[in-house]
Amino acid sequence: MIDELIKILNHKDVEWEIYWEVGRGSSFKIERCELVRAQRKYHSGIGLRVGYKGKIGFSYITGINHDRATLERFVNRTIKLAKVSEVPFYGFSENNKNRKVKALYDKKIEELSFDEAYATAIFLTEKEKELKEKFGQEYTFSGGLAFGVSTDGIANSNGVEKSEKTTGLSISIHIVKKAEKSGSGSYYKGFRLMPKFEREFSVGLEKAFNEVELSYNAKKIEGYEGELILEPYAVASLVGILMTNLYGDNVYHRRSRFSKVGDTIASESFTLIDDATLEGKLGSYSFDGEGNLSQRTVLIENGILKSFLFDETYAKLMNTESTGNAVRDFRTTPHIGNSNVIVDGKRENLEDLEKAVVIKRVFGEHTANPVSGDFSLTIELGYIIENGEVKPFKDNMFAGNIFELINSIINVGKEKEEVGSFLSPRVLTLGKII
Repeated sequence: MIDELIKILNHKDVEWEIYWEVGRGSSFKIERCELVRAQRKYHSGIGLRVGYKGKIGFSYITGINHDRATLERFVNRTIKLAKVSEVPFYGFSENNKNRKVKALYDKKIEELSFDEAYATAIFLTEKEKELKEKFGQEYTFSGGLAFGVSTDGIANSNGVEKSEKTTGLSISIHIVKKAEKSGSGSYYKGFRLMPKFEREFSVGLEKAFNEVELSYNAKKIEGYEGELILEPYAVASLVGILMTNLYGDNVYHRRSRFSKVGDTIASESFTLIDDATLEGKLGSYSFDGEGNLSQRTVLIENGILKSFLFDETYAKLMNTESTGNAVRDFRTTPHIGNSNVIVDGKRENLEDLEKAVVIKRVFGEHTANPVSGDFSLTIELGYIIENGEVKPFKDNMFAGNIFELINSIINVGKEKEEVGSFLSPRVLTLGKII
């Protein structure tokens, strides 16, 4: 059907780009050790962009199996939108090269039947029931399992034609302990390839259980200012505030704190990388939403701003090359986003500590101002280490400025942890808890 659409477009006096996807996914939700929802969803559709006399039009259609008359109407509608559009057209990708990032597809996940996944979800509920019986009724266990497969493709009038099939699977666990006080702990892990479920469930339950015990016994502290260790979940929240300043569209429209590469913007101990080429990672892909190849882009190296992230449009507007960071689905036009974000830098051992103030999780980053960099985040969980003893705390505020914080980084740890598509070790910096 895509071939038929291409034939129709090739008879029109326009430039065009087709983005299509087809996939399915299943998910299972567990609440209080019981499976409360099991569902399977299918999705498919085509997004069409048309360039006409310096303007661009866009529309989409759900499904990929349509007769020729429907496709003709789809094309004509999109051309009509281009003719009345006020949105400038800067051209489509001309990147005809192909590269396959490894380990993004697993036949075992695609062929995992709904009944097999259902049985796996039941296995997780039984594991949680065992823990509830072992540790007591004050514990509530919830979680979920999801998996899916998707094929995405792109073709345009410049001869670009690419497609890729990928798979994904995720496990989540959430534990609440409630008696005279309350605490919570959680675990999430995503995979491109089929994991060993029993091992992953055991690891996840152990980590969530350890976290809920810390949270249950945590209380506010008086306040602190000085050296802080941020664990990967907290680092992910803070780097998320920084990232929008590194998107080419925000730089072009002067919505970014930064304007040119080569400036020193952080401590020499801090390096930040966007890498869509990592084997088997959640944020990886072989080509982006415009057909440009994925790549590894060093954004900040030893504190020096090295690059921004670009899609095709803003790369042309800023006289540079796309970094392969156009993200989309068939219902949307491309926009700039990140792939796998990696924190690196001057490495030291931050794992075995006798004395430290550690922030594990924060929330409220959506309230931060990404341009000024100011943030005030609620500490969901932290702990103080003194002479080997761990004293947890929570509900304080972690206040500061992201640009000051990255300039205050002393070093980073040696062991990275994955938080979705974010990879980071612990980070030692200066900060204030109120």
